[in-house]
Amino acid sequence: MKKTRRLKDLRPTPSIVKNAVFNILGDVEGLLFVDLFAGTGQIGMEAERRGAEVIYVEKNPARAKEIRKRAKGRVIVGDALRVLGRIGIQPDVVFADPPYSYAHYEKLIEKVLEVLKPGGVFLLEHWKGRSFGANEERVYGDTAISIWRKAV
Repeated sequence: MKKTRRLKDLRPTPSIVKNAVFNILGDVEGLLFVDLFAGTGQIGMEAERRGAEVIYVEKNPARAKEIRKRAKGRVIVGDALRVLGRIGIQPDVVFADPPYSYAHYEKLIEKVLEVLKPGGVFLLEHWKGRSFGANEERVYGDTAISIWRKAV
């Protein structure tokens, strides 16, 4: 019962969207991949299976603990914006799946694009009814993926 309460507010990425993310990215082997708002960690774990080095960022300590049990990568417990401000690395790929009601999308986009490695890719999963001026956007049912590719 306790586990159900912890996971009830999760909105796991649908399989069609997860497949689309990795089709968009192509080969991630050897890349540094950051999974923001990791939730269950399924996107990061798929990136690990494909050879990426993954950093998971999850605010909920119980969820972060569950990710640690199943993942190889580093798990950071904390707010995504604060962690990005102090992470001290330039990831090749950032995937973010904040709650659809997230109030700080613009700050998040700005911060990710600031820390992203030149040539890197930022994918933001969100409700299809929002638009953020990305280089590209793809829609899958009620879910959209906005994609930014940072200039080299």
